[in-house]
Amino acid sequence: MIVVLDASAMIAFLRNEPGAAIVEQSLTDAVNTCVAHAINLCEVYYDFFRSTDEATAKAAIADFEEIGVIVREDMDRAFSQEVGRYKATNAASLADCVAIALANRIGGELLTSGHHEFDRIAAKGICRLRIIR
Repeated sequence: MIVVLDASAMIAFLRNEPGAAIVEQSLTDAVNTCVAHAINLCEVYYDFFRSTDEATAKAAIADFEEIGVIVREDMDRAFSQEVGRYKATNAASLADCVAIALANRIGGELLTSGHHEFDRIAAKGICRLRIIR
């Protein structure tokens, strides 16, 4: 299975927050291919930089690369317009819309902890997702 990690899922894993075990299981299951968009990794970097320092932020990103998370940098016209459509029609952050568009593009399941935005997205059936807590 293809698993797309959004920033909240990656941060939960790194900080051992509730839901971290679900992320860890996805990362270690040999049948899974785990993917994250560069924009969502930017959010992880920003979060750790803001709360600690640059070295810790860089280490957080390196952890996912070492685990084997595939970094996607999709931003062609069709992708960016899909992101824009999700942003215009849902109360979700731009980065969340990037994760949704990536999950839909590659047929993946999106892992997130973001009930605030994603409960509504799940109700609309916009993408396959699993809320980790």
